[in-house]
Amino acid sequence: MTDDFERMWTDLTPVGRSAASGGYFRQPYRGAERELRSWFLEQATARGLRVESDPAGNVVAWWAPPGVSGPGVLTGSHLDSVLDGGAYDGPLGVVSALAAVDVLRSRGFVPARPIGVSVFVEEEGSRFGLACLGSRLAAGVVPWRDALALTDRDGISFEDALSSAGLGAETYEPWDLAATVDCFVELHVEQGRDLVDRGAAVGVASEIWPHGRYRFDFTGAANHAGSTRMEDRHDPMLTYAMTALAANKQARLAGQRATFGRVEVAPNGTNAIPSRVTAWLDARCSTDAGLASLVEAIGGQATDRAGRDGTSLRVTAESVSASVAFDASMAARLAADHEGGDWPVIPTQAGHDAGILSAAGVPTAMLFVRNPTGVSHSPEEHASMPDCLVGVSALADTLERLAR
Repeated sequence: MTDDFERMWTDLTPVGRSAASGGYFRQPYRGAERELRSWFLEQATARGLRVESDPAGNVVAWWAPPGVSGPGVLTGSHLDSVLDGGAYDGPLGVVSALAAVDVLRSRGFVPARPIGVSVFVEEEGSRFGLACLGSRLAAGVVPWRDALALTDRDGISFEDALSSAGLGAETYEPWDLAATVDCFVELHVEQGRDLVDRGAAVGVASEIWPHGRYRFDFTGAANHAGSTRMEDRHDPMLTYAMTALAANKQARLAGQRATFGRVEVAPNGTNAIPSRVTAWLDARCSTDAGLASLVEAIGGQATDRAGRDGTSLRVTAESVSASVAFDASMAARLAADHEGGDWPVIPTQAGHDAGILSAAGVPTAMLFVRNPTGVSHSPEEHASMPDCLVGVSALADTLERLAR
């Protein structure tokens, strides 16, 4: 079974990888991500799994031996990446799930309920701006009509992107989660150093911090960079710059997270004062109230500065996810009674499809695989092969417990 995982991982490694940076560009419905989806379908077919898909491109491959039916145990993750991302975020969960099914079969285990391996689309929100879009559609928390109207940075609509990938439909029926999914467990590379500090190869998630993406539109007056006196300017770049510093300060004071990671400037000329700066804030906090307070504080300072700069500001919440507490009894059950001792139960500050399904009422758990540097959403993201194989074994054990 070790060979199965390593072979699959070798197949995936070059797909969508940048020769310049070593990072991955696997955006939804584009070449690399579509190649990975085809690869997954081939793997499912080779294993004799029953494949189901929906108009958004979400896929589940079910292992249901004869006579086995009813709500199943779902696992899996996603295959898309952030821009210039790492190899492990998402694909590790998909490859490990397929390998875990292989392990269970090699043990002679026959599940009492179906086991499904899922691939959710647009988990990162790197193309259409809404994180976990595929699982949100599947859970019925985003209307199909609203999703179709989303556009990417090139102005291509979600509807047109689906059509170009041979997907889409006029209507969309959310999954009947109560009838098809008994529980969901997602394996993921850890996006931090908690497991490194604990000296543990795997862990179980306790919760996901609340987080959101907020669009800040700063508007000013374009003018000449040379002939316009400093005191005569209405420069939105200054307002944005102060806002980025304010976000850093407010997050540090509160012990939370705030990041401006994307900026667009118009007209984007070297010798011109901008007329507009659009920036996206990613904010994450340990509580829902803390998140609201942090964003309010940043927005308040930005508004005050805009008044002094003679600019204007509009803040739009594009995607907000409330805190998620995973099923505590399920986490405790999965973490306990292992040969090497109990697995640690830890929180995560990153969003996941598991959080969407948990919020939709599905009993949900997550397994994390140790990341030696803690770096994620970067070409430097990593997990050692021995730890990945421990993760496969841990996922197989977990699925066996849940599907007995």
